[in-house]
Amino acid sequence: MTKQSIFGRIAQLAKANINALIDQAEDPQLMLDQMVRDYTNSIAEAESAIAETIGNLRLLEEDHSEDVRAASDWGNKALAASRKADEYRGSGNASDADKFDNLAKVALQRQITSENEAKMAEPQIAAQTQVVEQLKNGLNGMKQKLEQLKSKRSELIARSKTAEAQRKVADAVKSIDILDPTSEVSRFEDKIRREEAKVRGQQELAASSLDAQFESLEDIGELTEVEARLAAMKSGAPAISGSQAQPAVEATQSAPYTPNQ
Repeated sequence: MTKQSIFGRIAQLAKANINALIDQAEDPQLMLDQMVRDYTNSIAEAESAIAETIGNLRLLEEDHSEDVRAASDWGNKALAASRKADEYRGSGNASDADKFDNLAKVALQRQITSENEAKMAEPQIAAQTQVVEQLKNGLNGMKQKLEQLKSKRSELIARSKTAEAQRKVADAVKSIDILDPTSEVSRFEDKIRREEAKVRGQQELAASSLDAQFESLEDIGELTEVEARLAAMKSGAPAISGSQAQPAVEATQSAPYTPNQ
């Protein structure tokens, strides 16, 4: 019953439609993990059962070979005893001839028994051989399904990680204004323009201060002295010193300039 049960489980697992099972599962990854464990355990049990079945088959084959050899040996012994009986009978020794004929009969009986045992074992050996082949094929199918399960599980885990990464990227993108990606730059530029305008305003305010006005007067005074000295040079008068610049300026302003003839 154990062998039949193992054989049934092997056939059932080997024929399982993994894709259909995954589609029906609420949590495919958990289902695949459980299936991998089930397949691994079932394969271990199947290997143990198949090994036991193969062991029993080899014992049957050894017993069959032993029966065949025994039948051959008893046949040879029967033939030897029969020939010996013929020799004794030919020499007129009927007592020893009968003795060896009886031995030949015993050997023939044992030969028949060994042959019958060998014949009885042959159908069992054939059946066990067929079972072993079926179990081996089923076991190979289970191992292929197990590899398929592992591959599906690896693929599912990889896809799950990719989906998680994509979700994180999507969440990060949501925090950015995708309608106007330059809005932050524009606000920063506006801030800089306001700072620049403020500096220009401060410069304009500084230019309108009293100090700036006095500096402007000093600049005008320097220009007036330059003009006065230039006028003196043109009239041939001696150079005007800084202390005489103001009267010269006044004289220049009161009389028109006449160049030398």
